[in-house]
Amino acid sequence: MTFKFAVINPLLHNELRLKIMVTLDSLESADFVYLCQITDSTRGNLSVQIKTLQEAGYLEVSKSGVGRLSHTVCRITRKGQEALRAYEEGLRRLFTEQVPADERQEEKVNIS
Repeated sequence: MTFKFAVINPLLHNELRLKIMVTLDSLESADFVYLCQITDSTRGNLSVQIKTLQEAGYLEVSKSGVGRLSHTVCRITRKGQEALRAYEEGLRRLFTEQVPADERQEEKVNIS
């Protein structure tokens, strides 16, 4: 067998990370509070997922202020945009690809 399904990015195959990326792809930037509201996420979970995306190079995060007056703003990077496009294309391919007929395993019925 040589057929293999399209590979999709496991980093983006997470509901909250995907919501963050899609939101930021349509905006120039978004602050932490807005992302928390639009993704219906807890602050702690959002923080962890933003850090994961930032470490992957998919987001730029800037912070200003201190303590309760701090302000966090996120922007998607070019690398993040490219990863999101590839993820979308991978999903499309995954739903449209079919195992070639010559590689399909025929069901075998064993009658005893």
